[in-house]
Amino acid sequence: MTLYVPLGEGVTNVPKKEIFDKISIYVPQKKMAERPVERLIKLAEKKDRSVNYLVVDAILEYLKREEKVG
Repeated sequence: MTLYVPLGEGVTNVPKKEIFDKISIYVPQKKMAERPVERLIKLAEKKDRSVNYLVVDAILEYLKREEKVG
């Protein structure tokens, strides 16, 4: 879905970036103390990326690293 915001007189509308603050992952109870979801949200804000982007990027990096090993 694309959201449009009014920019003023004589200026055309541009798509507004949608921000999603929910992610559906299972975090084992033993890992909850490390606060992975909260840390991902904070990093996503800092890098101006979505949490989903960071998660997919991390998965792809992990796969590359593991596939090199064997």
